[in-house]
Amino acid sequence: MDRFLSDEVAAAIPLFAAFDTAAREGHITRAADVLGVPQSSLSRRLKSLEQTLGVPLFQQVGRGVSLTTAGRELHERTRDLVWALDDAVSAVKGNADPDSGLVRFGFPLTLGPVSIPSLLAGFHRVAPRIRLHLVQAHGEALSEMVRDGRLDLAVIIPPPDDLPVTVLGRQRILLHVARTHPLAGRSQVELAELAEEHFIASPPTYHLRQRLDSWCARAGFTPHVAFEISEFETIRVLVGHGLGIALLPAAETPHPDLVGITLSGVGDRTIGLVTGNRRPSAAVTRLRDHVTSHACEFITNATR
Repeated sequence: MDRFLSDEVAAAIPLFAAFDTAAREGHITRAADVLGVPQSSLSRRLKSLEQTLGVPLFQQVGRGVSLTTAGRELHERTRDLVWALDDAVSAVKGNADPDSGLVRFGFPLTLGPVSIPSLLAGFHRVAPRIRLHLVQAHGEALSEMVRDGRLDLAVIIPPPDDLPVTVLGRQRILLHVARTHPLAGRSQVELAELAEEHFIASPPTYHLRQRLDSWCARAGFTPHVAFEISEFETIRVLVGHGLGIALLPAAETPHPDLVGITLSGVGDRTIGLVTGNRRPSAAVTRLRDHVTSHACEFITNATR
């Protein structure tokens, strides 16, 4: 028996990209920025979808928006379809011209000044027509963006257990102190020696902070966190000013006011290249292969 689209579905299909983006972002202005359209245009598309379906899909919450009950049900039923359509279009276009396309690539806050730009510069030389949309965030945020399709690839430290991953190497964690700190002349420090120190650390939701708390608990103390901030380079600057100590990977660029010291009782972290569960386009495959084949050079820069 032949099936035909209903008038409502035929009218709604062009509007689902606007609906899906607004539902994910929870904010009309941010959603418009993601789609590259004026806010007024996005608002008209959402209103048109609501009129077509005959139900309100969004409600105002502070400065953002949230889904109504009908909106949540619609998003749960359509979000995978929208991304499946996007994957299909990307695959067809990519297979038609494997030297072009868009790759959405994420990497962690602990990398960036040296290793990632060098890696991408090398890729651009061999694939100059492939466009890259770059996102830098902490590990759990990157994992979530890969899961829901906002990123095609991401270097994540450590990688999640529920996504395909290629292990690129290991990242050492060092004790960082100011050059004027009493421990600055040591080549190695026991974690238990830091029980009375003031720490500068990332927020509790960050993996490195969770490892800090776990390592210190095993050593028999709870770390006194004097400053809490998400930006790793700012942590290094604060440590350099003598405001505390920090457990961080080695910086990719020199910090003359800091000393990195080997710390016993602290493990390395796995560096992984994570992909989603959707079929990758030719452009995504090319970047994935480039990162994997240059892993040795990449890890040397990332962990030095």
